[in-house]
Amino acid sequence: MNTQRSFFIRTYGCQMNTHDSQKLANLLHHAGYRATDAEGDADLLIINTCSIRDKAEHHLYSDLGLLRGWRDEVPGRVLGVGGCVAQHVGDRLLARFSHLDFVFGTHNLRHVPAMAAGAVDGRRAADTSETTSLERFDLPARHAGYATETPARAFLTVMEGCDMFCSFCIVPQTRGREISRPAADILTEAKDLAAAGVREVTLLGQTVNAYGRHDVRRGNAAAKGTLGFAELLAHLDAIPGIERVRYTSPHPRFFEPDLIGAHGTLGSLCPHVHLPLQSGSDRMLGAMRRRYTRAEFFGIVEQLRAARPDIAITTDLIVGFPGETEADFLETLSAVETVGFVDHYSFKYSPRPGTAAAVLPDSDSVPGEVAQERLERLQELQRTLTLAYHRARVGHPTEVLIEGPSRRGGDQICGRDPFHRVVNIDGSAERLAPGDVVAVEVVEATPHSLIGAPESTAASERATSSVVLGQVGL
Repeated sequence: MNTQRSFFIRTYGCQMNTHDSQKLANLLHHAGYRATDAEGDADLLIINTCSIRDKAEHHLYSDLGLLRGWRDEVPGRVLGVGGCVAQHVGDRLLARFSHLDFVFGTHNLRHVPAMAAGAVDGRRAADTSETTSLERFDLPARHAGYATETPARAFLTVMEGCDMFCSFCIVPQTRGREISRPAADILTEAKDLAAAGVREVTLLGQTVNAYGRHDVRRGNAAAKGTLGFAELLAHLDAIPGIERVRYTSPHPRFFEPDLIGAHGTLGSLCPHVHLPLQSGSDRMLGAMRRRYTRAEFFGIVEQLRAARPDIAITTDLIVGFPGETEADFLETLSAVETVGFVDHYSFKYSPRPGTAAAVLPDSDSVPGEVAQERLERLQELQRTLTLAYHRARVGHPTEVLIEGPSRRGGDQICGRDPFHRVVNIDGSAERLAPGDVVAVEVVEATPHSLIGAPESTAASERATSSVVLGQVGL
């Protein structure tokens, strides 16, 4: 009789949370568990949470209430919660939900197998302790039984934490202060990933381009085993098999000249930067404690485009921040048009407990319906800009790293190109597999993606000149 226990992980939030769930899955494989595709088949269910916005926290509480039935349906089932909400709320979750077995914080992934084993024996526990020890990065290599949905793409953590303390952001409380991994460990992991068939790595960190900055500034980078971020990118660029390198999310304050220059010299560094703006109003940027001005942000964009003229730039934006006026919002709209962002993530401001913005005198000065109306105007503008960018790509070649079946259905398959755009390819499901790289011609633009045809089947008169893509904006 097979008594191997199975697990399922629900993941909310950002790429860091997604990667944390991947690390958890690998840890559980090493502990003798097997993954299952359905919660109903799992002996262990873990919810990996996000607390950037209050809706995610409320979602967790709702989910936990509904999961009492799942927990009680089969004797021996175990329910755990981790991630940013767990880090922030801690053992109060255990007090509120009697059917919850264990809670773990963002620094304690490696303790999860032992906590799950303890829960089987009836021990409820919470571990949200914080540490500056590099042991939190010391995780086992990829288990032979661990499978990822994107075998040719992988996340690679280079640093965690944030020292910026933007007034709206809870990350310094849930992820702690900045800590950078030794470069040798990062490069070893990258080489192992390449040996396993990974062709694209995305470097992760809350302020990823702050990697190594404290050590470099203090002159002890060699002793700590770290490097400047651009130097780390250069070492990754030299690893055989790693064809694409991305990074997210950077902070505008840390775009040093060598990082900007790397976009023009490193062959594997993708021509895409996700550069969070948050607001186009200097007054709002000051209230948000972003530590740059509108003009300084524009200057970074100009330098990036000077280094790599066809670079695609995406961003994050917040509307309805305390005190935001219509004039402030119009400055955000004009900034979006001036830069010509290829795409963006935008949100209505959500107060988070313990942040500076949550206690501002005008913390509720923007009514919800006003914030919603601004969000819709902002997103409508972005749809126009994204479609214009996509149309400018028609007729040009690109290379697509295949991920799997297209959401559009049929026999389409999809992947992403170096500019991080989704490209759907017709009639290729039988000929292409995840991990393949295929040269295509962009033949059609949609509001959300590109349609490509493999070069071998594109029209013979297709232009083959390497024309630099036109940019909207700066």
